Amino acid sequence: MKKEIVVVGAGGHAKVCIELLQAMGELVAYCVGGAESPESCVGVPVLKGDENLERLREEGYFRLFVAIGSNSLRERLATLAIEQGYQLVSAISPQSIISPSAQLGSGIAVMAGAIINADAAIGDLAIINTGATVDHDCQIGRAVHLAPQCALAGNVVVGRQSFLGVGCKVIPEVSLGECVVIGAGGVVISDINGGATAVGVPARVIK
Repeated sequence: MKKEIVVVGAGGHAKVCIELLQAMGELVAYCVGGAESPESCVGVPVLKGDENLERLREEGYFRLFVAIGSNSLRERLATLAIEQGYQLVSAISPQSIISPSAQLGSGIAVMAGAIINADAAIGDLAIINTGATVDHDCQIGRAVHLAPQCALAGNVVVGRQSFLGVGCKVIPEVSLGECVVIGAGGVVISDINGGATAVGVPARVIK
């Protein structure tokens, strides 16, 4: 078995995640990208086409990170990789601060400057982006993305595949359903149902 990591994705998000993995002391063997991907991604060779995942698995690679920003696509590709026998790894910056009582899922990305406080739970495939803060007892669902500088107060629940844009704020005890989108700079002061998009200060549902 080969311990080098295969990264799915070859765009800007992949660049950051590769450097996170390298900062952890990991080696990244290949990126697997699409037909329009570059030949390399921050020095890592790029293989074009998802069919390469099966070939690399046959060659003995079994550790994989999905570096795709889209929540739904990230979850779909991770499911495909797991079915092929891959094991998801996480990319966690040494410059993040994570409580010893926090629960971390697999395949997550935690960027530099992020803070995850006591008894928070981060679901599989979540992204806690640069400088985002998750306070005590928050529940972050599977394949959620908290964009840079988001700030969640205590006991916030964020449902699966939700996206909170740059600089969002959420007050304590608020619950967001699955696949919610909060526009950049939004301030969430009340619960938002699944599938809704909300923007503004305070955040109001627009669809």
